[in-house]
Amino acid sequence: MAAGLGLGGLTVLVLLLWITSPYPDGGPGGALHIAADLWLMAHGAPLVRTETLDGAPAPVGLVPLLLCAVPVWLLHRTARGAVRGPAAPGGFLGEDEGGPPWRSVGWISAGYLLVAAGVTAYATTGPIQVDPVAAALRLPAVVVGAAAAGAWTGLGRPLPAPPPARRGRGRGRHAPAGAPGAVRAALTRPGASAALRGAAAATAALCAAGALLTAGTLLWHVATAQRAAFPPLTPTWSGLVATLLLALALTPNAAVWGAAYGLGPGFTLGGGSSVGPLAVTGLPPLPDFPLLAAVPAEGPGTPVAWALAGTVPLAGGLVAAWGVAGTAVPGRGRCALGAGATACAAALAACGCGAAMALLAVCAGGPLGTGTLAHLGPDWRLTGAAALGWTAALGVPGALVLRAWRLRPPRR
Repeated sequence: MAAGLGLGGLTVLVLLLWITSPYPDGGPGGALHIAADLWLMAHGAPLVRTETLDGAPAPVGLVPLLLCAVPVWLLHRTARGAVRGPAAPGGFLGEDEGGPPWRSVGWISAGYLLVAAGVTAYATTGPIQVDPVAAALRLPAVVVGAAAAGAWTGLGRPLPAPPPARRGRGRGRHAPAGAPGAVRAALTRPGASAALRGAAAATAALCAAGALLTAGTLLWHVATAQRAAFPPLTPTWSGLVATLLLALALTPNAAVWGAAYGLGPGFTLGGGSSVGPLAVTGLPPLPDFPLLAAVPAEGPGTPVAWALAGTVPLAGGLVAAWGVAGTAVPGRGRCALGAGATACAAALAACGCGAAMALLAVCAGGPLGTGTLAHLGPDWRLTGAAALGWTAALGVPGALVLRAWRLRPPRR
């Protein structure tokens, strides 16, 4: 059902645009192939464009992240309802009737991948076709990962209990015996919860700040008439709607690119170009596309650009500190973590934020061809390292300051 809903929704949308287009290219079979390609692309499977000027196949690997949200959400919701059992709304294959949660995840993943295998076989022909080898590697990882996350949510997001320590003086009950005291405290369940909360909050803050930075730059360029916000790519309403839908689907990608710009490494638009707060160099001729109007003009950075870019790491570090401190001191006078454990949890949160931003940079970029279009987007290594460094530099002292402030004695 999850696979059918996602595939059916995309098919209806593509057929509607094909029907309303005054110049349809091909018959309904071509529209159905595009719908199958988009559904597989939403799971991370790269496409290959065979009809090129030089005859060589060109990869299409830049995946709109908003397109991925629909199948991932459907899988997550299905697995969440499965482990909750028949008593929950939409629940089935619960633990009492279907066995342990992993069995439900296995059945859901197997059924979903069975549908995906048929769609992959159908989409291996045509001018734009799926790469079956890459689809066989990426589809199972996305499907199983989304289903497992849904099952974990349905079970109440439990955290594994740390292994018990050996008996001895000065050794914690739930952490490895050879670890320092602060590290042992940070590896307990409250410390792990603080680190996870801080990492998730910092990642969300970086992406939100990147989205605001991109939107502000886009509005500024439109207001100053430097670029068009919606260039006339096509005179038809169906073409304008398709362009608008593509721009909306790429909005999460633009948020990650804006976060990478604010963190410092920036991103590339192909051809050896570099777009960062310090300088914008080597820009190739950009096509008329709404989101590309937010790209700064080529040249060195300005103090205004540096100040705006600095809000991105500042937001990530402060939000990470707030998340860790809120778990370390859940209430006035209630201290769950000491100062050393809070600092270690903030450092672990920075590591989690760096890993998450590196993964998002991988997902937000990709190729749109060969040569100058072989890679577009941020570099995942530099983006992850910058997110880790900025979040640790701002989050660790910020978490300690917020912890001390929450532990201040009440005024009489």
